[in-house]
Amino acid sequence: MAIETLEFEEPIARLLKEIDTLGLQPRTDARDREIESLRRRIETVRGDLYRSLTPWQRVLVARHPNRPGLEYFIEHVFTDFIEIHGDRRFADDHAIMTGFADYKDHPVLLVGHVKGTDTKEKIFRNFGMPKPEGYRKALRLMRLAEKFGVPVFTFIDTPGAYPGVGAEERSQSEAIGRNLYVMAELKVPIICTVIGEGGSGGALAIAVGDTILMLQYSTYSVISPEGCASILWKSADYAAEAAETLGITSTRLKALGLIDRIVAEPLGGAHRDYDTMMQNLKKALQESWRQLKETPLDGLLEARFEKLIGYGKFKEVEQK
Repeated sequence: MAIETLEFEEPIARLLKEIDTLGLQPRTDARDREIESLRRRIETVRGDLYRSLTPWQRVLVARHPNRPGLEYFIEHVFTDFIEIHGDRRFADDHAIMTGFADYKDHPVLLVGHVKGTDTKEKIFRNFGMPKPEGYRKALRLMRLAEKFGVPVFTFIDTPGAYPGVGAEERSQSEAIGRNLYVMAELKVPIICTVIGEGGSGGALAIAVGDTILMLQYSTYSVISPEGCASILWKSADYAAEAAETLGITSTRLKALGLIDRIVAEPLGGAHRDYDTMMQNLKKALQESWRQLKETPLDGLLEARFEKLIGYGKFKEVEQK
């Protein structure tokens, strides 16, 4: 499968083009040595690029069309997944997938955004932008999980909640707010993982938990860089500047205490090496799960409450 190169990976694209050109020539030892030299050069260039990614470049990596999504993680981390549909009030929202599965011989509830891969599926999934019924479906299943003492694993990857007229008429903000309220005191362990984009309330509605993980090149912010730029500079052309200002990267959010752990990605991003990404995520989930399942419920809820009220703390500094 050909992997799309991003705009900042132009040096890599040029080297790949050289390899393609050499590949059309008759095979000789000299040609093969040249190709191998170019491949080593690509790895060197990629390493240099990814050691100094800007926030905007990380946004592009988080949005990469080949980035592994929820369905891949379900298939390779969990077993016996059974999807459950509908909010029992209006409809089934295909932008959010929910269902029960087994993890380490223990039943768990899975909830996550699905963007889709090809054009047809992207439209079917509404590009990963849930409507109120999506959040209400998630809420219905989380309450069911609580009833039977089943832990909840959520996976966040959305540009944001769908802002359409119909969604607003069906109380989009109420659905998001209700999820925040319920997840804050849900009486089961909750592990949340940002696997791609974590956009605004659309992400936060399934991201209140005991442990918050974030893939290294994922993003998590109150608004998309384009949306922020449109408000502050009246033009989406300033998205790169907005990304810098928003502080949307995993390293910045970890420093602020808004996430608990960064899950390392392979060189070049998760889309470059699915197997390595999967092993890294499995290890992080396993360690988080081990810690939470050994914590008494009262301690779990108290720690979750302390985590939530700790967001937004500040310290006043007297000006001299």
